[in-house]
Amino acid sequence: MTETVSPPENPTPPAPRRFPWPRGLSARLLLFTAFVVTLAGLMVLPPTLAAYEEQWLLDRVRAGELASTIAESDPELRVSDPVAGQLFDQAGAVTVAVQVDGARRLVLPPKVPMQTPYLVDLRRQNPGSWLAAPFFTLTSPPGSMVRVMAEPRFRKAEFVEVVLPDAPLKAQLVAYFWRLAAITVFVAGLAGFFVYLFLNIFLVRPMQRITRAMEQFRADPSDPEARIVVSKRRDEIGRAELELDRMQTDLLTALASKARLAALGEAVAKINHDLRNMLTSAQMASDRLAALGDPKVAQALPRLERALDRAITLATDVMAYGKSNEPAPVARPTPLRAALETAAEDSGLAPGGVVLETVIDPREQVLADPDQLHRILTNLLRNAREAIEGAPDRGGKGRVFVELHRGEGLSILRLSDDGPGVPQRAQANLFQPFVGSVRRGGTGLGLAIARELAQGHGGDLVLVETGPGGSVFDLTLSGIPEPVAEPAVLASAPGDNAAP
Repeated sequence: MTETVSPPENPTPPAPRRFPWPRGLSARLLLFTAFVVTLAGLMVLPPTLAAYEEQWLLDRVRAGELASTIAESDPELRVSDPVAGQLFDQAGAVTVAVQVDGARRLVLPPKVPMQTPYLVDLRRQNPGSWLAAPFFTLTSPPGSMVRVMAEPRFRKAEFVEVVLPDAPLKAQLVAYFWRLAAITVFVAGLAGFFVYLFLNIFLVRPMQRITRAMEQFRADPSDPEARIVVSKRRDEIGRAELELDRMQTDLLTALASKARLAALGEAVAKINHDLRNMLTSAQMASDRLAALGDPKVAQALPRLERALDRAITLATDVMAYGKSNEPAPVARPTPLRAALETAAEDSGLAPGGVVLETVIDPREQVLADPDQLHRILTNLLRNAREAIEGAPDRGGKGRVFVELHRGEGLSILRLSDDGPGVPQRAQANLFQPFVGSVRRGGTGLGLAIARELAQGHGGDLVLVETGPGGSVFDLTLSGIPEPVAEPAVLASAPGDNAAP
């Protein structure tokens, strides 16, 4: 039997976190949404500022290009002072130059000396320099000049060049940055709110409802309010609700069955205790009847004694199986041949009846608990003997052949008998307690206990084959210990109080 270990009533609280972090899914979702929206806004700012600066500079270049077309009408390729002043006021240009056929011509010369400008070539900009241009402009020293080169639109030339102060561009970039930041914050906040609201309605709240249902069900499974109400959703949330509802139904059924079995077990234990006392009294009465010497009593007494023995055995087996789970085996190298011969003696195998035959070397060992191995072998050999003796055409004679195989870190003990085999009706429940009995009057606990003990050793007990020619069982035990140096001395049988 398996003993269920319940969790401790007061679990150890988790260690306090070094950095505070919200535990609720809703709060985490809000922080995550704010972070993603803010990150998206920050990613939009550089290309937007770069596009604004490019357009601002291109507008100044176009104004300078238009001014150069006016200069074409002057014989000296010079712009008059009134026109130059007007161009300077409107375009903000200090100088304007064009290059035609490889010759650079200064259309608007500077009025005063100026410092060396930095270059912005709008003809060939890679993405990196294009994105970095606004930040370079904002961090340039006060009074800096910018030299802008671009392809012409209104005249035939190789390029148009304009030199102008970057102070107005800085002011426009800063003003545009704050307008853009305000718009971005507003749009991001609005989008974040709707995203958070949508996720909270369709994901967080259903998960909170499922979590509350699980907590309430764990606290009190019998509370009707703890049952999850399955919605009509067809997504993963709906599937989770449906699976939780099925799990709660299965658990309620299992709990109800467990409660009924517990009550039944308690009643059976009480009845069994009283029944054993009654059977003991009946056995003592049968012993007195046997002492009377009455022929009629002596004729009927064996049947009465067999019935009493079966009843006492049933009561003992039920009590033994109803106890707590088997103790963990203390496995150690155990001589197998000696263990087999001791179990055969305790199982009633003897010359002239059912005999034990084996080709196992006396030095071979298996890794097992000696007492539990004895119980397993005794159950298997006793079952084989009773099956052979129960066959009407055998005269109580037969054999059980045992051999040992090794492989993949396992010791496989194969037990073959020449009995009538396991009936078809008993094969499906052969290892089930109280329902796997083969012989009439049996409890069906022998093989169930033997398999439980084998599994406790990390192995198993299985029925390999059965039929009119006999049955074959494989007992698997983990480990392959080294053989003993000398043939092992026959082990003494365990005490009479060993459980079957």
